[in-house]
Amino acid sequence: MNMAFSRLKVVALATLVAVATASVAHAETVLRRGNGAEPQTLDPHKLEGVPEFNITADLFEGLTTYAANGDVVPGAAKSWEISDDGLVYTFHLREDGKWSNGDPLTADDFVYSFRRAVDPATASPYSYILEPIVNAKEITGGTEKDTTKLGVKALDPHTVQITLKEPTAHFLQLVRHNISFPVNKAVVDKFGDQWTRPGNLVGNGAYMLSEWTPQASLTMVKNPNFHDAASVKLDKVVYYPTEDIPEEFKRFRAGELDVTNEVPNDQIATVKKDYKDQFHNEPYLGTYYYVINLTRDTLGKSKELREALALAINRDVIVNKITQAGEMPAYSWVPPGIKGYEQQPLDFKDMKQADREALAKKLYKEAGYGPDKPLKLEILYNTSDNHKKIAVAIQNMWKKVLGVDATLTNQEWKVYLNTRKTKSYDVARAAWIGDYMDPYTFLQMFTSTAGDQNDAGYNSQKYDSDLDTAQKTVDQVARFKMLQDAEKTFVNDYAMIPIYHYTTKHLVSSKVKGWEFNLLDIHLERYIEVASN
Repeated sequence: MNMAFSRLKVVALATLVAVATASVAHAETVLRRGNGAEPQTLDPHKLEGVPEFNITADLFEGLTTYAANGDVVPGAAKSWEISDDGLVYTFHLREDGKWSNGDPLTADDFVYSFRRAVDPATASPYSYILEPIVNAKEITGGTEKDTTKLGVKALDPHTVQITLKEPTAHFLQLVRHNISFPVNKAVVDKFGDQWTRPGNLVGNGAYMLSEWTPQASLTMVKNPNFHDAASVKLDKVVYYPTEDIPEEFKRFRAGELDVTNEVPNDQIATVKKDYKDQFHNEPYLGTYYYVINLTRDTLGKSKELREALALAINRDVIVNKITQAGEMPAYSWVPPGIKGYEQQPLDFKDMKQADREALAKKLYKEAGYGPDKPLKLEILYNTSDNHKKIAVAIQNMWKKVLGVDATLTNQEWKVYLNTRKTKSYDVARAAWIGDYMDPYTFLQMFTSTAGDQNDAGYNSQKYDSDLDTAQKTVDQVARFKMLQDAEKTFVNDYAMIPIYHYTTKHLVSSKVKGWEFNLLDIHLERYIEVASN
């Protein structure tokens, strides 16, 4: 009898344990998010795309960071002071700041990381963003070999001091960019190129990397050592590469995704009707464009040809018939939304489309091309149904208006980025999303010192000089006027063809709370939660 009772007791206890375990599992909150392409890298100093930033922005945290509405708020630094001349920023780190492995986060970690970010050996595509810092430009350009001369130093274990060459109004936005994220020196030294793999990566953000199966999914789990861990609601975030946009839409409808990266263009009407309360279709600080490789002879040597290609594109058809999500036809490089800045459009903006096409034909003929000698070129785009539809439309427009013989090539994200970087293309689909709320985030990338980001190979002394002068100008009205002059020069050199200014196209489940609109479309998971029903 005692044995029978004991067995019943053991069974009962086992049942209670099973129920408790099931309850814990059920209570785990998980966000499942479509993320466009497979991440190129998780090294914050080497990444260059939005898919990578979406992930690393919660694995790492800069001195400042993003509020849910996009404002600048304290990050790894709890506070800071700025000198009266605007040149010296003194950041005070949180005393409880830690790496995800429990080690203390110190000022020396930031000194190491800033030096690594500008070191030419790192080959960061974003190192030019740190050019306002003393000696950063010289180090990245190779004229200064000593990285210790960078204007970043540790005053004590919890104080980082950064000295600038000239006042930079948006500097607090720069130190929350991924180029300014701290990386753990011991981990980088130990694992080398493998330091960003699961089990190796150590960060200081709200989440830690748990699993990563390329082309399938990437999982992050809550970091208990994060300074604000008590406010983080999600236990786990799973990112899915979603280049197949129709399939992503199916997964959302099936309840397999809580957030989509975008939606199929040909389903916009359905989405607006059936998912109007879950469709986040809002302004976005970005420009969709076709970049032109100026290092190749035919297009690089003929501004007339480049202008003819720009004139022949009917942007109204693209936004009204293909994208259909409220995008604005683009005739400028800098998008709308930056207070106080006036966009500088292409000279033909106010022309009727028929007049544009007539001028395009004239320029095409003057450049030596026609029915007996069609221009032959390749349009490169990264794999995406939406990008393909736009490429096919532009291919047809160029053929119909000018007789251009264009072929289409699509490549997986990593390969596509490398093709652009090595300038192994004629014309490529591209997009630029602002890193901060200032026109300089768009204009700087086409300076001669911008490295790989300047994948057009654009080189204009006047443009460089105008931007350099603007950045030394404290008065914002005068500065914006100079930046406007620079943009006018740039757009009418036709190093790229602006097509439309973005809107967001996310489907966000009604279960998701804390997804706030901001013009940068940055949504840190630390602010998000998923309701149980």
